[in-house]
Amino acid sequence: MIVTFVHVWVIPEKRVEFIEACRINHEASVKEPGNLRFDILQDAEDPAKFTLYEAYVSEDAARAHKETEHYRAWRDTVADWMAQPRKGIKHTILYPQEPAKW
Repeated sequence: MIVTFVHVWVIPEKRVEFIEACRINHEASVKEPGNLRFDILQDAEDPAKFTLYEAYVSEDAARAHKETEHYRAWRDTVADWMAQPRKGIKHTILYPQEPAKW
């Protein structure tokens, strides 16, 4: 199982639009085969900073996400709204070891 934390800094005037674009991407992403979680988090102290928590059963499932129409639409829509380049940091899930417990 693989998790990626994607840190995104959005220009403040695009926060509302960014949140809506993420909602649309989230709703499709959680239906993907191999998706365990797809959470959109907003920083409590800096409302222009977001973290996307993406959990997949495998590296292949995570890669397949990047080939979906909804991901590409999100990527292209939000590209000009970034205050700085987004940063994805991959992690390996140690526990829980069984996705069914999620």
